[in-house]
Amino acid sequence: MKLKKSALLGLIAVSSIALVACGGNTKKADSGSGSGEKVFRFIERQEMPSADPSLATDEVSFVALNNVYEGIYRLDKDSKPQPAGAAEKAEVSEDGLTYKIKLREDAKWTDDKPVTAADFVYGWQRTVDPATGSEYAYMFNSVKNAEKISKGEMKKEELGIKAVSDYELEITLEKATPYFDYLLAFPSFLPQRQDIAEKYGKDYTTASDKAVYNGPFTLTDFDGPGTDTSWSYTKNDKYWDKDTVKLDKVAIDVVKEAPTSLNLFQDGQADEVPLSGELAQQMKNEPDYIVLKGASTFYLEPNQREENSPYRNVNLRKALSYAIDRKALVEQILANGSAVPTGLVPEGLAANPKTDEDFAKETGNEITYDADKAKESWKKAKEELGISTLSVDLLIDDTDNAKKMAEYLQGSLSDTLEGLKVSVSPVPFSVRLDRSNKGDFQIAVSAWGADYADPSSFLDLFTTDNSYNRGHYSNPEYDKLVESAATTNANNPEARWKDLLDAEKIIMDDMGVVPLYQKAEAHLRSEKVKDVVYHSTGAKYDFKWTYIED
Repeated sequence: MKLKKSALLGLIAVSSIALVACGGNTKKADSGSGSGEKVFRFIERQEMPSADPSLATDEVSFVALNNVYEGIYRLDKDSKPQPAGAAEKAEVSEDGLTYKIKLREDAKWTDDKPVTAADFVYGWQRTVDPATGSEYAYMFNSVKNAEKISKGEMKKEELGIKAVSDYELEITLEKATPYFDYLLAFPSFLPQRQDIAEKYGKDYTTASDKAVYNGPFTLTDFDGPGTDTSWSYTKNDKYWDKDTVKLDKVAIDVVKEAPTSLNLFQDGQADEVPLSGELAQQMKNEPDYIVLKGASTFYLEPNQREENSPYRNVNLRKALSYAIDRKALVEQILANGSAVPTGLVPEGLAANPKTDEDFAKETGNEITYDADKAKESWKKAKEELGISTLSVDLLIDDTDNAKKMAEYLQGSLSDTLEGLKVSVSPVPFSVRLDRSNKGDFQIAVSAWGADYADPSSFLDLFTTDNSYNRGHYSNPEYDKLVESAATTNANNPEARWKDLLDAEKIIMDDMGVVPLYQKAEAHLRSEKVKDVVYHSTGAKYDFKWTYIED
């Protein structure tokens, strides 16, 4: 569904008040194109920054990759990794360091060439190659030699993955990795065709016809990363399991204004749309209303890169945290099912291997709103920094939701902390990522969704040298604990769990980042649309099993 600019402008003009008036008469989207095609029309809030498996870092891109490619494993309807590109489960050595994998021999690319072991070897080597510049190369660190390759200390050909034959892979790990099966289903670990990547060079994946695909769908109508506002996932007739795929197409449109999205749904032009704030509250009794709870945390990330940065002051960071009423934020501003966080690691992500207690509950963290403590910490910070005022700029996305949250934060921080002047810089998602990566911000409103079901998916981010530690938080003891969990205690589940709990406690005591909320999304989804598989970790959506009821 390519929306004309004039139609969009007209829709944007519709006020939320007008929408509320018809809230009780939500019109069901008439799925399909009118030509007998089964089309699922899905609204995204952001453009896709990259369609490159080696370079993608965000939720929108990962959803696209997950649906147009297929790795060794795929998360099933219960979010468990199952053989996909593999013909069967991997054979794992007793020490957990060697994985032998048999690939299915009926898997093909869209140009009819077979998917072979060499494609996985190339894709993995390309991602860890420092010349590629992948921010997700660190996720390969459990694979033998990956970290040294990423640092330029070894050749990419020395990565611990080799093609034993056309359909046999052998993977050697640097260290036992309890969650490695989940990584085998993650988009960064997808196969890639060397001849296609070399054919298109710097233009590889920059448009849908500059790549080949091996997943349930193919990427179509995609004209450029970070700029295109509509594209599609079209059924792949070359896919080995094509009979399972019931949709002809998933049509994506980017609409950043929540009232516009709602109007599209009510007008029968969209089958699933996100809601936020007042609109989520107003529509929550509709039969099409759903809440999707994710293993994602939104947080303030202060820029601590420079030695003289005021954000290196722990009392300043604590003052910011104490000044935020998160209960009011999630209930009155977001109003979409999001929850007050207990810490960096979200609730429901992982459980104690012995007691089954949720990690987020076991940490015992308390992130509280306390105006008096905020003022006390702010007073200490000003004395320690030798300042009486401070100007702070919040770097945020330019969506409705982000703007409303930023407005709330601006008021809360300015009102509670006398002398703190807060401005807001809303920018497109791709610009925020770029500026965050370059350190061009004071405080960024950042977010992270778990890549796999383990606390390390969050805690690894904030070690001193991690590329995703964009604010450059650093604590040597924190680094040691995260390293111990990944190495010394990797095969000792209880000791590893304690390392992770202790690391979480340190970063929260430091307020190295300031958690804002655990994300959930309120959506309207047409009742005709069935079996949209949602994962709280990794790539969020899988449309392989989705169908439209007649």
